[in-house]
Parts: sequence; C-alpha cells; structure tokens
Amino acid sequence: MSCCSAARPDFARLANPVRSFQDADQSLLGHFPTIAITPVSDGRRGAYEENVVKTWAIAEKVYDLITSQVTLPDGRPVRVVVAPEIVYGARTAARAQQYYATQGVSANIWVGRSWSYSDELMGAAMGIGSSEWQQCAYGLNQTDRPGAVWLKAFTAAMDEKKRPIFCVYSPELEDENGPLSDFVSSRLLRFARAAAAVAYMRGKNYLSVGGVSMGIIGSDVRRNAFLNYLGMGTVSVDMSLINGRLRTGFYDHEEFQKALPFFKKFKMAFTNKAADRRSGLSDDELVETCLKMTLIVRDLMRGNAKLADAAFAKKHGFTADVEYSQGHNAIAAGTQGQRQWTDYNPNFDVTESILNSSFDWNGFRAPYVVATENDSKNGIGMLIANLLSGGAPQLFADIRTNWTAASIKKATGVAVDKICPRGIIDKRNSGAAALDYSVNIYQLAGIDPKTSIQEVWKKIMTTPALQKKLAAAAIKSTTYMNAALTYFPGDGLSSHFTSPGGMPMTAYRYNMVGDLLTCSVVEGETVDLPEKVATHISLVTDKTWPETYWTPHGMTSFEYMSKIGPNHDANSFGLIGADMITLNAMLRIPVDMHNIAYEDIFRPTFWDRYGGDDYRACAALGPVY
Repeated sequence: MSCCSAARPDFARLANPVRSFQDADQSLLGHFPTIAITPVSDGRRGAYEENVVKTWAIAEKVYDLITSQVTLPDGRPVRVVVAPEIVYGARTAARAQQYYATQGVSANIWVGRSWSYSDELMGAAMGIGSSEWQQCAYGLNQTDRPGAVWLKAFTAAMDEKKRPIFCVYSPELEDENGPLSDFVSSRLLRFARAAAAVAYMRGKNYLSVGGVSMGIIGSDVRRNAFLNYLGMGTVSVDMSLINGRLRTGFYDHEEFQKALPFFKKFKMAFTNKAADRRSGLSDDELVETCLKMTLIVRDLMRGNAKLADAAFAKKHGFTADVEYSQGHNAIAAGTQGQRQWTDYNPNFDVTESILNSSFDWNGFRAPYVVATENDSKNGIGMLIANLLSGGAPQLFADIRTNWTAASIKKATGVAVDKICPRGIIDKRNSGAAALDYSVNIYQLAGIDPKTSIQEVWKKIMTTPALQKKLAAAAIKSTTYMNAALTYFPGDGLSSHFTSPGGMPMTAYRYNMVGDLLTCSVVEGETVDLPEKVATHISLVTDKTWPETYWTPHGMTSFEYMSKIGPNHDANSFGLIGADMITLNAMLRIPVDMHNIAYEDIFRPTFWDRYGGDDYRACAALGPVY
C-alpha cells in the first residue's frame, strides 16, 4: 500500500441510521490556532554550522514568549510548532511545509540571526503556507550577524510577490545573549495575538436570531462580508423558533433550575403591572421566560447534548431532537428584538447581559458574544476585541449623547472641566452590556490600569478567588428593572449599573460602505461623574439601562460622535487599539478613524510601499478570503 493511501472507510458503519449528538472536547468546533516558527540560515558549509546553535536559541526565545503569553478566550494557550530543521533552501522548506500541513498551521514567524538567501527562501515562502497565512519575520539587529540585512531583502521579495509580511526589527542593537528586547517582544506578541484571532474565527458562524431590527442598517447581516473578510459563515433562524422552544419546553430544564436561584441574587425593581404587559406575564413568569430565552439562545449558538437525549427529554416533558440539539457552531450571535418580538414578548436584555458576561449560574466561564438588535457589524467588533483582549467580555452600547463640559454645567450647574475637559459620551443600551463593566477589574485584581488587558484578564482567569469576587461585586452593583412599555410593550428586565471611572477602555465600530468593510477604533477611559451630574443624565435619558461615561484620548467627545459610523459602538476593557489595527491589516480592512500613536502602529511592509495609505494597500490586496 502506498504511504499516501488512506484506509478505506467503513461505509456500512457510517450508514447506520441511528445518530446522536457527538460530544467533543470543546463546545465551539473548528480550527485550533497554530503558529509555526521557521528558523532560517545561510546554507553554505561552515556558515550553517557557525549559526545553527544561536539560530535555534533565538527560535526558542520566540517560542517561549508566545506560548507563555498568548491565549484563546477559554484560557488555553495558542498552539506553536517549530520546523523540523533550519530552512536554508527548497528541500528543507518542503520538509517544513509537509510537517506544517499535518499540524493545521495558519501563521508563520520566520526567525533569522544571519544572512540568508532571500531568493531561495522566496521559493520556500511560496510553499510554506497559502496566501491566507499570516506571515511575520524577525531578524536579529547586530553588526556582526546581519539578520536584519536578510530581513529587509526577504520582506522586499515578499512585497514584490504581494505576500504581506510583518517585519520585526529592533530600533537598537540587540544583546543576543540576553532576553528579547521589549520592542521585539511587543511586536511579536501583537502579531501572534492578531494571527491567533484571525485563525480562531475562521470557519465558525455568526447566528442571526431574527432579521433587521427597527430598520437599523447594522442589523443587515452581510453574508459575503463575513465570508470574504473574516472567513466566517452566517446562519439565520426565524424568531418563531424561540417561541416554539418555549411552548414545547425544548430547553435544558436542569440548567433552568440552577439559573433561577442564581438570578434572584440580583436586586429587582418591578415597576410595571402584569395587566399592562402585552405578554400577559406575571413578575415571576417574566423572570422565568427571560431565563428560558437565555438558555435557548445559548443552545442555538453552541448546541446541547441533553436535547438529543430521549430519557432526559421524557423526564422533562419534551421530545428529543438530534438535529435541533446540534446548534449552529456560532462564535457570535445577534438577537433582533424590536419590534416584531418585543411588541408581544419580553426583550432580550437578560439574555444579552448574562451571556456577554464572564459568569453565570455555573460560575466563571468564557463570555459569549451576543449583539443587541442583531447589529452584526457590532458583533464583528465584539468578537475581534474579545479574542484580542485574551477573552475579556465586551460592552455593547448606544452612542447615546455627547455631553461637553459646558453642556453639563448648563444642565446641572456643576463644573466638570477638570474631570472631563474633552467631554464625555454617555454609553448605554437596554441590556447587552456585560455585567463585568459594573466593576473596576483593575482594582479588583490589584493591578495598575496601565497594565495590558491581556495580563489583567489572564490573572482573573487563573485566580478562582478573583472570579468569585468579580461575580459577587457585579451582582451587588446591578439591579434588573422593568422595561419602558412605550418601547417594549412585552416588557423585559434591563440590567442597570454605572461603570466605575478611571478604567482604560477602547471603543470600536465596524462599518459597511457598499461592499467595503471598514473599522473605527478609539482609545479612552471611563469617567466618574459627580453624583448630581450622573443622576441628571440618567433621569433625562433612561435610568433603567446600564450606563458608562467615557472620554476619548486626544479628541473631543463631539469629534468622536460626529465621525463614528452609526448609533452603536462596542467597547473593551483596556487599550487594544494597536492590536486591532494589526488585525485589520491582516484581514485587509481599512481603518477609517483612530487615535493610536504612530509608533504603535504595526502593519506589513507592503503598506510602506503605498506610503502607509491603509485604503490603497487594502484595495490592492483585496479581502484575505
């Protein structure tokens, strides 16, 4: 038998008509991000031998850096593999490519300390990885070992072939015997985080629960944009499916019995009468329905083996269904809500606030990504920011109102020039804000706000005591309040809290312009307003919704509000703008607005050939898929 032949499938076994929910080691199936490290060297006799030990030493430093600091949203480290030998020509490159093909590699970092023949390696580059791979090259900057000379020759060759490659080159001469410099480490980590995020989302789905909400253009799920830019699929289900599962009891009854006492830990403010709700639900029925909707949306996203279990179904009074139990392998979702659903049923505020948070009745877990009003463009941003931040929850918000210091003084008589001289944006939305944003996670973790969100969130993810403190603090800070029946006749329960000030927070938004996807990303921080001011803003807007007061860095709140795309943005703990710019370059999505310092912007060298013009470089390459 040929070494390339595969064993013949057992078609009789495969044709067995009995099917079941096939369990896996993870609820979200798909590609596991794997980054390759490919060391390169001069292949000449003598030169190779002189470089081999120290070339592998550099590769080892890069390996240790990435495996120790880059994680997926569930806390698992990104997978890193290394070429079986140093690449110095076509055959050694073919060995690496053959190995990488068995490992599911989707990104590659070339590492060199000395001169290598870039033309020969160009042939290798055409074999190592498809055009969808993210490529990076790091060359040692030293006088006697010109890895940086090879680096420039190699990246120029890649540019000529229109194969974008990120170039890591220290601005100062390096100490080869010491650790990687801070500059080199930061660039390699930025590349690795973004490349892992690109790989992780590929092949998974966005689940559209319902259609376009209230005519909001962001709710129009653009299937080709998801496919061409993100490599993702899209699945749509009608909202009648929610009602059908509620009516037939097709949900996880054991989970519901755990969810109910958990949810009753929150403060509740029932201000509406059952008779006035078009849904006709009592207060208790309202809570129960909102929690059942939460379970149903979660199961639609990821599936649930219990729903395929005939014994479980019989015990709880519904009919098991293997097909419906599968879910849609959705890495992100959106719920339509208004108006066709909420005119007669409770809104999705409980669903969105609980799923987007880092905890529920089962304790600490990776947040789900669920966009309000099926705003899929915000859903894209929430997904990307969740991946780049190391799995931190995201805050969906209306860009409700721009308040200047002058307008606050006029409305309340309180001077806030020293607190927010550039003004604030009042960010609030009916309930999709993750409950984590009611807590200052930096204070909770005892970490300086200047620390990267990846480090902060990693500490929380690996410290059970902090996880319990976070959930307890969020529950204490949050009150669930009835919805305004004018806008939600079926009622609902919105999570009300005020985000603490002094937290670094990045706002972002993805926009469709014709068939072009663009991104806006602006860093800033949350603001603590005087009580009189906060109370006034809350009362004149909507006191039942979560509120976050935020000021951008280096621009006024008016400039932000006037230039941002639509009425929604989303937000992440921490300052992740530079990471988002790097990821957008990988996907060839131009950034239409940002406030990131020039020295922090990291894009492929191909952009330099276009004078740094993001739009022209992205147009020349086209969407990556």
